[in-house]
Amino acid sequence: MAENLNRNVSGSKCYDNNSTNCEKYGRLYDWATSMQLPASCNNISCSSQISTKHKGICPDGWHIPTDAEWAILVNYAGGEDNAGIRLKATSGWGLGLPQAAISGNGTDNYGFSALPGGKGESDGSFSDISYGCYWWGASENEDFDGAYDADMWYVHFDFDNAYWYSDRKSSLYSVRCLKN
Repeated sequence: MAENLNRNVSGSKCYDNNSTNCEKYGRLYDWATSMQLPASCNNISCSSQISTKHKGICPDGWHIPTDAEWAILVNYAGGEDNAGIRLKATSGWGLGLPQAAISGNGTDNYGFSALPGGKGESDGSFSDISYGCYWWGASENEDFDGAYDADMWYVHFDFDNAYWYSDRKSSLYSVRCLKN
């Protein structure tokens, strides 16, 4: 997909609860919603319910990318150290930020057109619009304190990198779907 998913499902949110942000950046989803699994999956392991090419909330014929599929994209786009700049849109990064003298825009070499739609938290707060974009993956793992997190990928305003990270499944991130 060349843009973030904007499917209005229960539990999805627009950044700052402003529908204009959904039109531009897509909606934000917790992991269980993105995977179309019970909400309890944000707190427990649900790996047994994750299928190959897991559709989640993606349209028919599409699926939530796995960690391995995200890694293929990132490696194709120059590896973790360079993929961010090559996947970011050519405009829209750093708007309204004090460091806007450094554009933060990318080269969009592959038509991925990543826009900085930010993220949300389960407490209703939002952050990083114009600064970062985060996408869920279909993988989960156990963190150091026994909680279950999910994998996500992100790019930031002031870096050329694309990063893999694991975070709380209750966080709200964007979704990109991959064609089957």
